[in-house]
Amino acid sequence: MAFLSMFALAAVVLSAGGSVGPSTNSSFCTESKECLEYQLVCKTDEYEVRHYSPTRWVSTDAEAYFMGVGAAMAFRRLFQYITGANEGGFQMEMTAPVLVRIQEETRMWEPAVYSLSFPLPAAYQEEPPAPTSDKLYFTEMPEMDVYVRSYGGWMLSVTSRLHAHLLNKELGRVGASYNHSFHYGVGYDSPLKLLNRHNEVWYVAEGDPVCKDPQEPTPAHTPRVTPPNSPTDSPTEPLPHTLYSSPALPPSNVSSPSSSPLAPSDTPAAPASSALLGSSSDAPIQVSQDLTANSTASGSAIWSPEYVGNGTAGGGSALEAGAAQ
Repeated sequence: MAFLSMFALAAVVLSAGGSVGPSTNSSFCTESKECLEYQLVCKTDEYEVRHYSPTRWVSTDAEAYFMGVGAAMAFRRLFQYITGANEGGFQMEMTAPVLVRIQEETRMWEPAVYSLSFPLPAAYQEEPPAPTSDKLYFTEMPEMDVYVRSYGGWMLSVTSRLHAHLLNKELGRVGASYNHSFHYGVGYDSPLKLLNRHNEVWYVAEGDPVCKDPQEPTPAHTPRVTPPNSPTDSPTEPLPHTLYSSPALPPSNVSSPSSSPLAPSDTPAAPASSALLGSSSDAPIQVSQDLTANSTASGSAIWSPEYVGNGTAGGGSALEAGAAQ
């Protein structure tokens, strides 16, 4: 009986610690030794579904008007914990990713609460040292399936919201069931990494996950008008006058072509296509660049060098060096 109890305990330890493991070449964790592991359930052009095992995280909350400000305060507390601000003064390696829990409904002009979490290293999944700060706590992340949308660049307040909206819209289109009250902003890279950055948005699935091809045709918002066919129509006959191909029609008060001062061939009508299109292609709208520029100017970057500094890592990750400032 005692043997069976020890075997069950060992199974629990392996299942809890097995979800955080060494980073590999195929993972997104290029700057940390350990990374959160998952199983890929399915993937479409718009999102993928992942299965995560139960894990333990160290977390803290911060209230702020902007996600970047709240995440900066919370990041410093968590970094102090893994660098020795814990009972026993244990030094821990930085793990990835960093999770920011974001409430879906926030009111304008009111601060929101952002919860930031680090996954504990595999060696501390079962018995992590207690933090010395009362603002830190442990989060037991349950076994779950999540819908994931990935994007590059910097994880800003506006880009995180934008990709959450796009994922939300796609999940609604395919009829997926998920938790609508919050989503996770997920970052994998330090501020010192400038190229090939990887960020994600997560929604926690409810029930069986949905994997459908997002390229399935959807009903057109505006039906196309097609002229009715007449019994005399034939494939060899020219089409009736259309907006794009017909010459200008003579005024209704002109009885014959000879009474017109100008023949129709002398005054060809300008193609309607050029009149309709006009200069619409002269000023392309670059939404993503404008949004990114405005967000960077407002200082809302979560992992921006503005709050983590420009220090160099001495034997540790770049994230560690930045947060130590």
